[in-house]
Amino acid sequence: MKKCIFAGTFDPFTVGHADTVKKALALFDEVVIAVAENRSKATMFSKEERLAMVKAVYAEEPRVRALLWDGVIAELLARENTPFYVRGVRGATDYEYETLNFYASRKLSAELIPVYFPAEQEHLHISSTVTRNSIVYGTPYETYVPSAVYQYIQARGSHV
Repeated sequence: MKKCIFAGTFDPFTVGHADTVKKALALFDEVVIAVAENRSKATMFSKEERLAMVKAVYAEEPRVRALLWDGVIAELLARENTPFYVRGVRGATDYEYETLNFYASRKLSAELIPVYFPAEQEHLHISSTVTRNSIVYGTPYETYVPSAVYQYIQARGSHV
């Protein structure tokens, strides 16, 4: 059974993230989505909320498992017994960032195999940052997130 890890802050989980998972499911039997706690980022949603949103998106997909992670990815890959680390890239800047992170991670795990999926053209402008800004300023964001995420945020109410 081939398994991969897809990690991120997912604040919130977007349609671009969902597209990366869809592509990963075409290659892997299981996708583990690691909702990461990035200590250098202030998040809009708690780690528990971010995990709940991801789980809501994949409630009917048994090949996707979501968990919280607060460590280095090399350790998670070892724990999950897989070398495959999936990343979505929107362009050259993302690719360069991910490649630099790969070299840093490679020093911790010689077995790590990165798998990069390019974003679809219609998702290039979508990011968690753009989505958070839309939420804060009350501009439309429904097309930026999967419907389960949108419903979760709407139900959460005005204390976002």
